[in-house]
Amino acid sequence: MQEKYDYLLVGAGLYSAVFAHAAERAGKSCLVLEKRSHIGGNIHCDTVEGIEVHRYGAHIFHTSNPEVWNFVNRFVTMNRFTNSPVANYKGEMYNLPFNMNTFARMWNIRTPEEALAILNEQRAEITGAPKNLEEQAISLVGRDVYEKLIKGYTEKQWGQACTELPAFIIRRLPVRLTYDNNYFNDRYQGIPEEGYDTLVRKLFGKAEILLNTDYLADKAGWNARAKTVVYTGPIDAYFDYELGALEYRSLRFETETLDTENYQGCAVVNYTEREIPYTRIIEHKHFVFGTQPKTVITREYPADWKPGLEPYYPVNNEKNQARYALYRERGEREPVIFGGRLGEYRYYDMDKVIESAMEKARALGLPVGEEA
Repeated sequence: MQEKYDYLLVGAGLYSAVFAHAAERAGKSCLVLEKRSHIGGNIHCDTVEGIEVHRYGAHIFHTSNPEVWNFVNRFVTMNRFTNSPVANYKGEMYNLPFNMNTFARMWNIRTPEEALAILNEQRAEITGAPKNLEEQAISLVGRDVYEKLIKGYTEKQWGQACTELPAFIIRRLPVRLTYDNNYFNDRYQGIPEEGYDTLVRKLFGKAEILLNTDYLADKAGWNARAKTVVYTGPIDAYFDYELGALEYRSLRFETETLDTENYQGCAVVNYTEREIPYTRIIEHKHFVFGTQPKTVITREYPADWKPGLEPYYPVNNEKNQARYALYRERGEREPVIFGGRLGEYRYYDMDKVIESAMEKARALGLPVGEEA
């Protein structure tokens, strides 16, 4: 007779890893099934020329939750990396997020008072409630910032004109009247010096992990192997798309090794003009202050999602949210825990994934954080 596990975890990403750690501390057994050939989900890194390469796009850990920060630091050492991306618009370089460095470069001004006067004048172009993303953006940051730093980037990202996108996609845009290039406002920020795979591997502990294994190909058979199933794959795929497929945006990555020590001088450069097909270039060594003689860069191309591609960003319009609500209702009647960005059909930063997994583990009486 096959062994019966306490938990079957579908997907070897961060949510499953945090849950598995809590389960192991409670003396529970875990079997992990991963469709890909590696653990870590989208935070997985490959090592190229001694450089940790973020295979699925830049992942920068940031949080204001001290419990989450302390939890992560029990397994890896977080460095002092600060996310300070730069935008390239037709060769003009601007600091992000929108701050006094951005405005001084764009308008040749020096003071917050000057910047605010220009912003308010341009914001006034929009009267009444914004009818689309373009009007929403202009009402927040004015015409100049919108045209140079938002319009092209956003249209590439979503595959539609800004005038056709709903306003709620950018309910707010950070505007700082200080010379501060730190993209995040969170109290804690950094990258694991040992790499994200080390973090995930330590969290999984003694859990048995089967790679290249498709849970959905034999759902009933695998369910019989465990007392409880934790599913972190797409919720619509679990139900065989019976209510229709949820929509996503996907990404395509083009990575190359260059025989130069420093290609662009920072980890992330956004390309905001519409004519350049990629949205940004990532230079991975800068995440950990690398000094290797070569460098690795990745160009990131937005793509329409279709089955077989990785779903990255939920298209959170009314149609998809209504469809997800029906799937969630069905999920509540299943003897399965649905978790993570795909199981819950929402975009999650890494700290929020950890918080969600902790919350679910606690609800089941499993110890997390510093709990005994």
